Amino acid sequence: MTNFFDHLKRAAGFSGLAGLACMLFPLMALPAAAQQPEPWQLGFQEPHSPIMVQMDVFHDFLLWVIFAISVFVLLLLLYTIVRFREKANPNPTKTTHNTLIEVLWTVIPVVILFVIGFFSLPLLYATDDVTDADLTVKAIGRQWYWSYEYPDNGDFTFDAFRVEDEDLKPGQPRLLATDENLVLPVGKKIRVLVTSSDVLHAFAMPSLGSKVDAVPGRTNETWFLIDEPGMYYGQCSELCGSGHAFMPLAIKAVSEAEFNAWVNNAQARFGERDGDLSPRPIQITHNEAGNKPATAQ
Repeated sequence: MTNFFDHLKRAAGFSGLAGLACMLFPLMALPAAAQQPEPWQLGFQEPHSPIMVQMDVFHDFLLWVIFAISVFVLLLLLYTIVRFREKANPNPTKTTHNTLIEVLWTVIPVVILFVIGFFSLPLLYATDDVTDADLTVKAIGRQWYWSYEYPDNGDFTFDAFRVEDEDLKPGQPRLLATDENLVLPVGKKIRVLVTSSDVLHAFAMPSLGSKVDAVPGRTNETWFLIDEPGMYYGQCSELCGSGHAFMPLAIKAVSEAEFNAWVNNAQARFGERDGDLSPRPIQITHNEAGNKPATAQ
């Protein structure tokens, strides 16, 4: 039992240290490779936020707990099959109750659930702790693309559509690249407000440990802190209609100086001038005939 609790302490300590390292040393890392699903991938994507680091550690710990329970149940079944088969036990026992066994099969699962809850509940609460955010952005799910707003940087907004196969540039992943990226600074706690303008969507960024539903008429929130510059890809993870598979998320993480320069440029590109009532470009993502998307002014 001592060894068991030692493993628990090590897991908790590693989780805390890993998260602290990501918080304290985000700018010391080299640019990350694009974070996206890989063919025949096993396990999670490489974590690049303190929350995802802790999720990864908790997942591995829980996997060992599940493995131990499965092995125990399998051995118990095999023992029962061999020990109490008809040939070895022609006269079956008449025992109907065993106080010790009944106490054990009640207490042991309770202890296991308590241990799991001891590690999972603080992590669950940490995912909702959006206090002291350095930057707030808003993601709006639409059929079938995302709109982004920057209320802390001039309140400009823009839409991000999937890049068509024939328009892909070298290095852009198919079905994941967008014509406009959600640009964010590394090393900053970013609060993300998520909502929808039509049906249920979901903002999911696996390598950052972020997944939250986009609900019409309601604003949910999440947060993450990106530890390395690079491209991070995700997708809508809610069944939102025929264009569900073509609704990617693309985050470009840059240094604070690069982010400030991008904000100045984006304010000029996407900001609305006073009295400017000219229509914005409209992109039709799917038409009734099922042809490829078209663009209209």
